[in-house]
Amino acid sequence: MNKAVGNEVVAYRVQGRIARIAIDNPPVNALSQAVRAGLKHAVEAAQADSSVAAIVLICEGRTFFAGADIREFAKPPQDPRLVDVILCIEQCTKPVVAAIHGTALGGGLEVALGCHFRIADAGARLGLPEVKLGLLPGAGGTQRLPRLVGLKAALDMVIEGNPVPARKALEMGLVDELAEGDLGAAAQALAERIADQGLDLRRTSRLPAPPMDEQWFAEVEQHVRKRKRGYEAPLRCIDAVRAALSLPFEEGMATERELFAALKASPQSRALRHAFFAEREAGKLPFSAPARRIERAAVIGAGTMGGGIAMCFANAGIAVQLLEKDEERLRQGLARIQANYDGSARRGRLTREAVAERMALIHGTTLFEDLHEADIVIEAVFEDMAVKHEVFRELDRICKPGAILASNTSYLDIDAIASATQRPQDVVGMHFFSPANVMRLLENVRGPRTSESVCASVMELGRRLGKVAVLVGSCDGFVGNRMLSKRTRESYFLLQEGATPYQVDRVLHGFGFPMGPFAMADLAGLDVGWRNRQGRLASLTPRERDCDILDRMVAVNRLGQKTGGGFYEYDADRKAQPSAQAEAIVAEHCAQSGIRRRDISDQEILERCLYPMINEAAYILEEGVAARASDIDVVWLNGYGFPAYRGGPLCYADQIGLDTVLEGLRKYEAEHGSIYWRPADLLVRLAESGRGFHDMAS
Repeated sequence: MNKAVGNEVVAYRVQGRIARIAIDNPPVNALSQAVRAGLKHAVEAAQADSSVAAIVLICEGRTFFAGADIREFAKPPQDPRLVDVILCIEQCTKPVVAAIHGTALGGGLEVALGCHFRIADAGARLGLPEVKLGLLPGAGGTQRLPRLVGLKAALDMVIEGNPVPARKALEMGLVDELAEGDLGAAAQALAERIADQGLDLRRTSRLPAPPMDEQWFAEVEQHVRKRKRGYEAPLRCIDAVRAALSLPFEEGMATERELFAALKASPQSRALRHAFFAEREAGKLPFSAPARRIERAAVIGAGTMGGGIAMCFANAGIAVQLLEKDEERLRQGLARIQANYDGSARRGRLTREAVAERMALIHGTTLFEDLHEADIVIEAVFEDMAVKHEVFRELDRICKPGAILASNTSYLDIDAIASATQRPQDVVGMHFFSPANVMRLLENVRGPRTSESVCASVMELGRRLGKVAVLVGSCDGFVGNRMLSKRTRESYFLLQEGATPYQVDRVLHGFGFPMGPFAMADLAGLDVGWRNRQGRLASLTPRERDCDILDRMVAVNRLGQKTGGGFYEYDADRKAQPSAQAEAIVAEHCAQSGIRRRDISDQEILERCLYPMINEAAYILEEGVAARASDIDVVWLNGYGFPAYRGGPLCYADQIGLDTVLEGLRKYEAEHGSIYWRPADLLVRLAESGRGFHDMAS
């Protein structure tokens, strides 16, 4: 029977001897205040009802509790706290069965850990992903999980934050049964069986903690410090789990709450939570337009980039044609794709069947005419406008009406590319990042004549391809490369003035980037950057043209890792060492240029590499190239290695204060001139009003 218990998101029904508490808080049954209050009230009602022998806790919709309501983190806490709700469940004298489907994540898994028994359907996934938001489980997860599944399994789940599938959860002892058929019916049957057999209530908090192993903890901590460099939360996760082993449960809980509160208030967690919401915001368009149906794709160019893009489509189950100019290049391209898939199979990431299925979706051709039925064509040819025009004239002739014509250009004008066609409304930029089948970012570029329907289509396609898609406007370099060019400029100017490649790279690596600009240039190949520079010489300032360090490196065949030497020297394992020859080339350039070198501080390097990027982002926002400051953060977090725990360049700027950035810009403007350092009007207005970039949305 139904009883007047619960609230609008929590329903309570008694069927025979079993109370069914069902939560319906779409879309993901987040543990909001209303859910917590209704759940606690329903458990208390079942406890007080003499006709109830057991309780089933289940969620409606597509998932079990997928975590806390993160939006509440920025607000004052509201009772009941989740930790108190879980304690209420665990202390109930009647068995409580958690029926898990979809995902049980974060606070959702902590609720399940507070229940006495757990049953999951075969497709469920269970995890504690709080570390990815710069947090740790704060409602008993670090204290109960080790008691249930053991130290190593628990610590791995807490530190990595990755969910485990239901079958593995069963093997670990995280769940007691897997449901066959209807989950609700299976949970009801389990609750009946528990009541009939009078099984002891298994309160996880009362299970014995695993034995302490300090040496193992120390080894894990050392490993985490190296692999998760710069992140605070993984280390605090270790501290919390250590408390579960060394302290009584109640004291361990107090330690967990103290660590959680400190992380919640930390700049890192605020930055990571900002990144979480920014990524979701990026998919929202300022207009409503229907997306076109995309079932057949084509990619022009079977090189590394084109092949990677083709793999993106195959991975998403979309048939794709791969066009090359001759059979030999096509063969090489397809062989490279096959080798990539074979490598994934060897590492256990794909089955051989999955490899065969994906390769079957990729069809090679050397004929433009074979692309006539494609719903979208993406060219990935050389970054030369004349070459692009040649390709797009052919596409305009061959492709069916309504087909989307996309360019993978990283900086060329989309409208200029579209001018080669009679359908500029169907032309769009789709800037993939290398390797395209791995990198998450997709910078979709809207030209001034690109239709809203095409924009909606490539954003939806990005989602299908598993990308983080951001829609930006067309300009030189778009968002990411336009900002990067300012950092690159200052990096070379710093070499002229006295810094070494190693010093610049060390400072930016210490800030949190995977590598600095010169190590990255060596990895990509200095000839790649040199060709880009040659194509842009006419647009460079006199100082930029005269700063020919890169030209000199390429002239003596120091091309980076592929030649064994660039800005660094590389051994057979490609391990880098500072290069005396590279530093001599820099010194010779400076001597011939009449530049007097000096000692440069790490702080100056950091400011001169980051502040021009932040200033350029302000110009990008002023011009409407990016719709939101958070979109710029998403681009840099997912495509350029900006440290996630700093939230992106504009989140970082807000955290240090725009007044600090403005002061630095004006200082360097006085030293080096307005041509490079004039502060954007937007940045000045925000700084002088005490606001930040992300206050613009409020």
